[in-house]
Amino acid sequence: MVEEEKRIFLQIHHTDNVLVALTDLPKGTVIEHDGISLVLADDIAGKHKFTITPLAKGDEIHMYGVLVGKASEPIAQGGLISTKNVHHAADGFKLGSRKTEWKQPDVSDFKDRTFMGYHRSDGSVGTANCWLVIPLVFCENRNINVLKDALLDKLGFAKPRGYESEVDQLVSMLQTGKSVEEILQADLQMTPEGNATKKIFANVDGIKFLNHDMGCGGTRTDSDALCGLLAGYITHPNVAGATVLSLGCQHAQASILQDEIAKRDPNFSKPLMILEQQKLGTESRLLHEALKQTFAGLIEVNKQQREPAPINKLCIGLECGGSDGFSGISANPVLGYLSDILVTLGGNVVLAEFPELCGVEQELSDRCVDEPTALKFMNLMSTYAARAEADGSGFYANPSPGNIRDGLITDAIKSAGAAKKGGSSPVTAVLDYPEKVTKPGLNLLCTPGSDVESTTAVVGSGTNLVLFTTGLGTPTGNPIAPVVKLSTNTKLFNRMPDIIDFNCGAVIEGDESIQQSAHRLLNYVIEVANGDIKPKAVQLGQDDFIPWKRGVSL
Repeated sequence: MVEEEKRIFLQIHHTDNVLVALTDLPKGTVIEHDGISLVLADDIAGKHKFTITPLAKGDEIHMYGVLVGKASEPIAQGGLISTKNVHHAADGFKLGSRKTEWKQPDVSDFKDRTFMGYHRSDGSVGTANCWLVIPLVFCENRNINVLKDALLDKLGFAKPRGYESEVDQLVSMLQTGKSVEEILQADLQMTPEGNATKKIFANVDGIKFLNHDMGCGGTRTDSDALCGLLAGYITHPNVAGATVLSLGCQHAQASILQDEIAKRDPNFSKPLMILEQQKLGTESRLLHEALKQTFAGLIEVNKQQREPAPINKLCIGLECGGSDGFSGISANPVLGYLSDILVTLGGNVVLAEFPELCGVEQELSDRCVDEPTALKFMNLMSTYAARAEADGSGFYANPSPGNIRDGLITDAIKSAGAAKKGGSSPVTAVLDYPEKVTKPGLNLLCTPGSDVESTTAVVGSGTNLVLFTTGLGTPTGNPIAPVVKLSTNTKLFNRMPDIIDFNCGAVIEGDESIQQSAHRLLNYVIEVANGDIKPKAVQLGQDDFIPWKRGVSL
């Protein structure tokens, strides 16, 4: 039996005038495509793109069926496109007709599936049961850290292993006269972990301590947005209760926080302790009250247990970071298909990172369910882009050096692939940061493209689980929502198994279809939602939290 020949290149859309190398292709390789025989004019690294026909200066470059750049100099047939010969370009957009018809996927394998979650009084269901300890202003960060040091280990929530034993080995080598060269060449040994403290509260998944540098000294708009974000976390389905520390004189007042909580949950009933240092007086009195009230709250929420819930109670955040040239053809389309399954079942998905939707605005605005929703999206995109341009850093500056090195040489190329995470369903709502998800279906949330800021915002909108694609590798996590990391390629999955949970590389290799990978992923997601599997970011205690200051961040 003859083994099927592996694909070495891919045309993503039938109108594209460039092809994607699926493996390293040396100069001189003959490519047979659509009746054309071309010879590669350059060495083409896997993930990068080469031209089907010669391009003159100013000629348009199309990928994913949209404009993604223009040639800044002539490019030979079979030539590599790069930042040296291509610059960012994207089509404009305007209010168009509604294009909301779509082909729903077969969901028969999942229509009766459930997960074990924490049911909240507002009807939402959490995939975790956490207690929050948060500051209203950066002045309270130290007190938050004091509480963290006091509570985590004693209550059995401390994450295992630092690298103290390795430092002990280095000190020992120094003291026994080892040279710098010998120390640098030494193979440090990992020592077995000691017995961890048994969890006192078995039904609490963690006490999460958030720090930030906001709340005062910036604009009132920023402090108001911070209160909205913190309210999103307090009312989040994965949160059982919260302790809030306030100094008292800052812009981000407790009254603003309480108003924001009421907007999101008018019948809010979770345990909430707000303690103000300037009213209580001494630091010790503040911390003693915080310890007692937090402990009392933990006793109460420890009574909660997981119960079955349909998977349409999942609200999933769609994120990417450290993207590469395979992101838009493996992991992101897999998320897109999973998104369509969940939307068909009546669930929620949230697509964010507006700088990474540049060039696909027309398609997304046309998919909005009505004109007001489309206009809101278009206005947010236009305003954001104008602010970026005014600061001398337009959306064209979004791709990072790592993105460019691995094939994403313009923002439009990156964006066209990033948008695939949203699947093909209609856009039911457009949200401005830090708004909350209220409608089932595909939601668009205005956030920056920055990994941690965007993930922080997506979780604040109410997503109880985040799916995060990466081609280069990133350890990003979140304090209260499990973040599942998906690799776009098998090499990354094998190279960084300590941070990657799921491999989509089989799609590139031709061993698995997008639909098969999406089904496998959704089964994995259900296990995570059950609490049966802890993603690597959770295991590592990767509790990243950065509120967005509404100035320009790409």
